[in-house]
Amino acid sequence: MLKVCKFGGSSVANAKQFKKIKGIVESEKERKIIVASACGKEGKDDHKVTDLLYLCLAHKKYGMSYDDILAVIEAKHQSIIDELKIEFDIKKEIEALRELLETKADADYVVSRGEYLSSRLLALYLNADFVDAKDVISFNYDGSLNIEKTKEKFLPYLDTKNKVVVPGFYGTLPNGVIKTMSRGGSDITGSLLANIVDADVYENWTDVSGIYVCDPRIIKDPKRISTITYSELREMSYMGANVLHDESIFPVKEKNIPINIRNTNKPEDKGTMIVSSVDDQVKSYPITGITGKKDFAAITVAKSNSSSEIGFLKKTLEVFENYKVPVVLVTTSIDAFSIIIDKKDVKNTIYELANDIKVGCNCEEVHVTDNLSLVCVVGRGMKARKGFSGQVFSLLGENGINVRTISQGADELSIIVGIEDRDFTKTISSIYERFID
Repeated sequence: MLKVCKFGGSSVANAKQFKKIKGIVESEKERKIIVASACGKEGKDDHKVTDLLYLCLAHKKYGMSYDDILAVIEAKHQSIIDELKIEFDIKKEIEALRELLETKADADYVVSRGEYLSSRLLALYLNADFVDAKDVISFNYDGSLNIEKTKEKFLPYLDTKNKVVVPGFYGTLPNGVIKTMSRGGSDITGSLLANIVDADVYENWTDVSGIYVCDPRIIKDPKRISTITYSELREMSYMGANVLHDESIFPVKEKNIPINIRNTNKPEDKGTMIVSSVDDQVKSYPITGITGKKDFAAITVAKSNSSSEIGFLKKTLEVFENYKVPVVLVTTSIDAFSIIIDKKDVKNTIYELANDIKVGCNCEEVHVTDNLSLVCVVGRGMKARKGFSGQVFSLLGENGINVRTISQGADELSIIVGIEDRDFTKTISSIYERFID
């Protein structure tokens, strides 16, 4: 058996966390490939190293001194070095970074140093081989990952009995220039390596014991999801459950490699398994998870006999394309439909956009609702529960919650309801208490 383990920022925040990682990695010989994020926050008054590196770039841009920021980054790593009693010249690395900032200050290279430094220290502490991501993770010039090239470069490094530590978050373009992924990209690095080595499990170690049915900030001590499918997680992630980077799912799903979300601070917890499919379609409760987000807007378009007008919806959507506004959801009836968008994407243009729809599409009515939240109920067991969607809508009615929009996927894996922002917490709480608690 072979496991790829990715440790997030909270797992490498300080020397105490490094010691936990060592215990985890050494407890199973199958944990051979380790991917590390940059050092995260030790507490609410601390800063993530990646944030500090971005701040250095901002100070550079506006001609401000970044010496104090570099000093904080150096001190954070020096404290880990001292407590773990490892040999590493952090001053030399920080000076090299300072020289870069004083010259061309390549942004991707600068922010990649967080993962680079934490991984160098972790490899030394684990007595493992350090493999720089720049030497193995390959991008195409269009920014997409080159899996075949990465495989060609990485597999030779496995011809060793030692464990291997690889920094997450970055790689190189064909010309050797460092390229970073979007924030949280270390998840992608781990997933990519799991695909390449045909790992049996991809373990993603963080500061929570798996994925919860809903946000612990809304429901105190919500139940943990023991098993969830890739499809269910995709639905939850899209609607705000930020457990994994969205793009990290695809490389492992391709090879049917399960992801295990684990807690570095509670390694005895089994966490959550993310798999392709399960056989428990008929569950004791039909819901796997409840999630949602606030601050959406809906533009409702009404026109008599529009259902018979060829291309009417297409013409409407082209207006959004002209304004470069992504469409989140479309709900329809016979002669009306609502197009739901993120408010931040139409902050200054929503009424101009609505007017263009009304004039350009010759509509009778175009109405804007700008206080909308979306709540998504996800569950592979809903399909087997007759009348379940009706039960959800009845429940919301009983609690005085006005449902503005409704959408149910063709695969019956999710139900999305649009409600007013003021009812967001109440909606999630009501569903959880009725169907989960």
